[in-house]
Amino acid sequence: MSTSEQKIEPAIEDLVRTEVARSIQRAIKGVQYFAAPDPAVAQTPKDTIYRRGTLELHHYRPICDEIYRVPLIMVMSLVSKAFIFDLGPGQSLIEFLLKKGHDVYLVDWGIPRPEDKGLKLEDYVLDFLPTCAERIAADSGQTDLTMIGYCMGGQLALMYAALQKERSLKNLVCLATPINAEGMGLFRTWSDRRYFDVDKIVDTLGNVPAEVLYNSFQMLRPMQRTMGEIKLWDNMWDDNFVRSYRLIDRWGREQIPFPGECFRQMTKEITWDNKLYKGELMLGGKRVDLRNIDASFLAVMAQHDHIVPYESAKEMLAMISSTDKQEVVMKGGHVSVLAGANAAGRLWPFLDSWLAPRSV
Repeated sequence: MSTSEQKIEPAIEDLVRTEVARSIQRAIKGVQYFAAPDPAVAQTPKDTIYRRGTLELHHYRPICDEIYRVPLIMVMSLVSKAFIFDLGPGQSLIEFLLKKGHDVYLVDWGIPRPEDKGLKLEDYVLDFLPTCAERIAADSGQTDLTMIGYCMGGQLALMYAALQKERSLKNLVCLATPINAEGMGLFRTWSDRRYFDVDKIVDTLGNVPAEVLYNSFQMLRPMQRTMGEIKLWDNMWDDNFVRSYRLIDRWGREQIPFPGECFRQMTKEITWDNKLYKGELMLGGKRVDLRNIDASFLAVMAQHDHIVPYESAKEMLAMISSTDKQEVVMKGGHVSVLAGANAAGRLWPFLDSWLAPRSV
């Protein structure tokens, strides 16, 4: 036997031994996986300081002796549950920000009821968000505020910032937020006004069922779930990978209905007519002009975002008047950039370093 063969054989033996051990672990843990209930989420301690209908405004309990002066509020999309910000210990953006000394609030829209089918953008932008800002000011004793919006939550935050000049919005952060509907790719194609009868959907169903929205997102990448399950099986031996997968998978499966009139409005005015991008959107008799925004501004985009492609978000900085503004494109997808296994080492520290000097 040659010297080279002697060096190779132990390496092969180690690989085989490792793979056999992992295969055994996959089988054992695979049974446990399918038998286990959904993992607990949203466990960071908090107090609910305001309720209205399904809306709840939460204040997370500080865990540092000293906290930054400027509180921040996190704003979620209307079609997903807010626990993406707080998946679980060690995989929670909120927990991370608390440990860094930030004063964190969250607006949770809740699950819309049949009687909420008439809610429109005006309700969220001109009523709910301003009321939450007032409650935070009263609770914190501070008039300055940082607003962080994710996906459609970022669109709501942009509309709020453009229309609330009398309120002190110090910082605005948009995470994976679209601004130009023409860059939305397949999503816009499938909602083409020639084939997509939004009036019939809303008039018939009221609130748009969660299944309709979930399936539309899945169709953007039909094989994504299958490939994810293959990757899960391949890593079933890795407890940390499985835990992270299960948390994000639970959030992805728990989509919620979209209030009917708001869905109609978003489809016609934002997706079809691109009014937010063109500066033609009117809410409550006021034009939503993004040039009114002068808060310190950060736009975070994901390099592999199939829901909000870069083409749909890249012009945001040019559309606002802020002198302190920054764009960053990070590795990751629409969800993983915010809450994936690598978010704790990429987005979260960057977000903290950006917020810190602007929160004093």
